[in-house]
Amino acid sequence: MLLVGLTGGIGSGKSSVSRAFGELGAHVLDADELAREVLAPGSGALDEVVAALGRDLLTAEGQLDRARLAERVFSDDEARSTLEAILHPRINALAHSRAQALGERFPGAVVLYDAALLLESGARDMVDRVAVVDVDPEVQVQRAVARGDRDAEQVRAIMAAQWPRERRLRYADDRIDNNGPWAETEGQVRELMERYRRLAAQEGRGR
Repeated sequence: MLLVGLTGGIGSGKSSVSRAFGELGAHVLDADELAREVLAPGSGALDEVVAALGRDLLTAEGQLDRARLAERVFSDDEARSTLEAILHPRINALAHSRAQALGERFPGAVVLYDAALLLESGARDMVDRVAVVDVDPEVQVQRAVARGDRDAEQVRAIMAAQWPRERRLRYADDRIDNNGPWAETEGQVRELMERYRRLAAQEGRGR
């Protein structure tokens, strides 16, 4: 089994790249989906978040109001640090457990851990390789705004909370250039998937 961490800033196209890997046979673990599990009603993590950041983050049904939480943490560095300290260890531990289970079931599998904050969360040592979806910062802003749910100021605030491009690339084993047409990006994904399959097969034979 080969565990690849996939990351990239907001507007980089990371989610599209993740789907492309999945279509080629990678087993995808999505950090956002794992976060929803970790923050399920009644969970210790949700209780800690509410205790630390306020009960106003809960809906009337006891669910986490994700929009309100996002607004809070991207305007308050201390709140964001508090949230990350609660969530990151739990999400990474769940991803590691799921990846190990996939490796036991499919020794030659390529497992992709899709996480926007892969590096910020300290998961670098957990994965075998880091793949970074890379675009120019202005392209990030344009693409993120084009999705229609945030304006440029909000996008730049999120970018400021993530590692800058240069620092992210220093940790990249593989860079996926998504500045150009999607067909070019798909070609890079196919090439990487073939390489990952070979590496995963070697790991599987070494069990």
